[in-house]
Amino acid sequence: MQAVLIEAFSDRSCAGNGAAVVLLDQPRTEAWLQAVAGSLRQSETAFLLPHDGGWLLRWFTPSCEVPLCGHATLAALLALAHWRHLAAGQAVRFLTRSGPLQARLDPDSTQRGSIDLPSGGLLPAEAPADLRALLQRRRLGDPLRFWTSALGYAVVLLEPQAPLAGLSSIAAELQGDLARGLVLMKAQPAAAAVSESVPASVADLPVDYQLRFFAPGLGIAEDPVTGSAHALVAPWWQDQLGRSRVVGWQCSDRPGGVVCEALSSGKIRLFGSGHLLWDGTLHTQSPAESASSASLSASGDDATEAPSDPDSACAWLELAAAA
Repeated sequence: MQAVLIEAFSDRSCAGNGAAVVLLDQPRTEAWLQAVAGSLRQSETAFLLPHDGGWLLRWFTPSCEVPLCGHATLAALLALAHWRHLAAGQAVRFLTRSGPLQARLDPDSTQRGSIDLPSGGLLPAEAPADLRALLQRRRLGDPLRFWTSALGYAVVLLEPQAPLAGLSSIAAELQGDLARGLVLMKAQPAAAAVSESVPASVADLPVDYQLRFFAPGLGIAEDPVTGSAHALVAPWWQDQLGRSRVVGWQCSDRPGGVVCEALSSGKIRLFGSGHLLWDGTLHTQSPAESASSASLSASGDDATEAPSDPDSACAWLELAAAA
């Protein structure tokens, strides 16, 4: 099976958010998909399965399946272009656990594209006391606003002067619901210095806000560039700034920028590029061989194959039925 690693929301190597993309030859069991994702150890592994002229798409962290992932969706789009299933300017519809998702390659480049993601909506709430204490310990100040969301992410708005880019990981200190996903964000300071960590612009557009995302409960201490988080908060920034397009910069240790545009459907269109880090083949053992591990490497290590069965096929076809 073909596999690649795309560094999404970046146009250079060793930046952005890495996602492995695997092109399946048949439906595979959840246990097999999870074992491969655990072996590849990216924040997300995207699995593509051709179906009725289109594509079924699922996303797995090293520890669990997730209902939505932005950067791995962009990576899947760019992987299809790399494998010559799509040409520049072509569109594709992915069938996922979050419903159908539209994506389109840039008309001038197969290394750039756009994806349309649901936003989910922010729900105002009172910031938990333990979160307030954590922010104070890390010298981030009191939260200006706090929200929960149907996506399961909590969102904190910080003062523009909060040292977000210099924050060391807080994943080990997150408990309960906060561990399922915590977004820390702030407005881009008006006098922000142009630097590698926080540039003044992305795709020649000025940066409007900065963001960090932690999700230890999903097996991700910190996600470098999180499309679903930007799709979640972009409507708030669009409303605050009075325009339909905003630009976010995720100031992690593998930073990247996302251009976010509001659509009439209520979804958010994210624009981004990606860098192909490696291109390889996933080798599978026969079902009779050991089913205790999975791996992929340049030397051709074998990944254990769990044979396709009716239950695994049904799990995949549920994505098509929900479209």
